[in-house]
Amino acid sequence: MSATDLSTPSTRSSTYWLLADCWNIVRRGLTHYQRQPVNIAWQLGFPILSVLLYGYVFGSAMTVPGGGDYQDFLMPGMFVMTMAFGFINTATVVVYDSTKGVIDRFRSMPMASSAVVAGRGVTDLLVACAELAIMMLTALAMGWRPDGGFGFLAAFGLLLWLRFALIWIGVWLGLLVPNPEAAGGLFAVAFPLTMISSIFVAPQLMPDWLGWVAAWNPISSTAAATRELFGTPVGGGDSWVEQHALLMAGVWPVILTAIFLPLAVRRFRKLSR
Repeated sequence: MSATDLSTPSTRSSTYWLLADCWNIVRRGLTHYQRQPVNIAWQLGFPILSVLLYGYVFGSAMTVPGGGDYQDFLMPGMFVMTMAFGFINTATVVVYDSTKGVIDRFRSMPMASSAVVAGRGVTDLLVACAELAIMMLTALAMGWRPDGGFGFLAAFGLLLWLRFALIWIGVWLGLLVPNPEAAGGLFAVAFPLTMISSIFVAPQLMPDWLGWVAAWNPISSTAAATRELFGTPVGGGDSWVEQHALLMAGVWPVILTAIFLPLAVRRFRKLSR
């Protein structure tokens, strides 16, 4: 091998190595899912069960303000709930890697700390695409018929945009909690977060104070925006945030990312070697 060949790696930019490190983390995460596909099935189990319970068991008793079929109203909410619960899976994977010494091994290598965090985020986004595709096929099988075209693609993008923001919350919490069992307890946080929103019921059907909290819940904005883009019943209220759901569905993830992405990277850098 010539001297030129030996010097080639050093001439590559830091951006190249950042992307290479990120891709290695993504490939590792996807390999785990490939070898354990039951993980994705488990992640989808609760949303699909919720669709069946709320759509068929309680659906006949539910009403949508402004009219419309409740199942059509519910389906976009189920997609949002799948994205919202995803941060628990992120936190569980991160804390598992942390307690098993995998993250310490990464830190001992000459790799960018941001690549480890970014790689986890890219992996979760790819898995989220698969989850959404399966959920939408399930919804179509149940009779859900959204509008096609640009609105459908924009709604899909907003769902991934929400998931992208929640990834950093999951990474940050995964680096904080002491063990995978504690990460599982985050369900106690995610469940009321999704229930006090417009996923299942329009906020105007709740008590005034609770409806106000539900309307300003970030996932409510995504739920209302995707309903509008899918062409399904919106059940929108009169508050400013509900009238500007499309705008807030884009703004809320920016705010969450701006807060929790730096916290996640900082927490990773502060971990003891």
